[in-house]
Amino acid sequence: MKKLFALLAVFTLVLALAACGTAKKEDNNAAENEDGKTKLVVGASNVPHAEILEEAKPLLEKKGIDLEIVKFQDYVLPNKGLESKELDANYFQHIPYLEQQIKDNGYDFVSAGAIHIEPMAVFSKKYKSLDELPKGATVIFSNSVAEHGRVLALLEKGGLIKLKDGVEKTAATVKDIVENPKNIKFKADYEPSLLPQIYNNNEGDAVVINANYALDAGLNPVKDSIEIEGSESPYANIITVRKGDENNESIKTLVEVLHSKEIQDFINEKYKGAVVPVTE
Repeated sequence: MKKLFALLAVFTLVLALAACGTAKKEDNNAAENEDGKTKLVVGASNVPHAEILEEAKPLLEKKGIDLEIVKFQDYVLPNKGLESKELDANYFQHIPYLEQQIKDNGYDFVSAGAIHIEPMAVFSKKYKSLDELPKGATVIFSNSVAEHGRVLALLEKGGLIKLKDGVEKTAATVKDIVENPKNIKFKADYEPSLLPQIYNNNEGDAVVINANYALDAGLNPVKDSIEIEGSESPYANIITVRKGDENNESIKTLVEVLHSKEIQDFINEKYKGAVVPVTE
């Protein structure tokens, strides 16, 4: 009987240790592979985010991280995947968009670090500058409300409109326009991913396109646009994680690698100003 109790005690101890091990693993942001490397799953837009992550992959491998990249073509699913824990992080959005998503969906997400800026640009097949746009011209842009202030600030920078004094540019809407001398019409009901095709179809007089979609469609925002944001843009693209995971070692290593000189040089050389690295 004593032997039986002893065996039961050992069995109970083994179960307890196994439970502790399971709990510890669930607390980790990323799973560990059989080879001892940490697996990190990051969702990203095709261009430039996934391309940048591919360049970072061997650097991360040297630091014991096996990076898996999941590519997305839209701006909705990467956050859903992060919330459902199918992803450890995502890399496609800027702070104003994230804040809007948190407000709309209640996500408990934070930024783990800003990586690059994709200057937004205005494209036109008919005109070579914003000045050339005729009265009553139509400007087409994204249905993403978080982008509207950014678009309007860009059009104001180009002298096409004027926003009322004191308005927060990132939150501006068409209603905040106080001067529109050419009576420009705005159509803001298009999925961002469709904007390059709308431009190629020669719809409207000008189309405002996010750099990632422009690059993915073979457009160069620096060379092909008629107006482009400057490097002072507040819309840096970030590594987004669930709150608390920003302190996870694998996430901190990911951000560190993406801030490295090797990755900064890659961004500058490959995108030639269409994507600008940041290190803050």
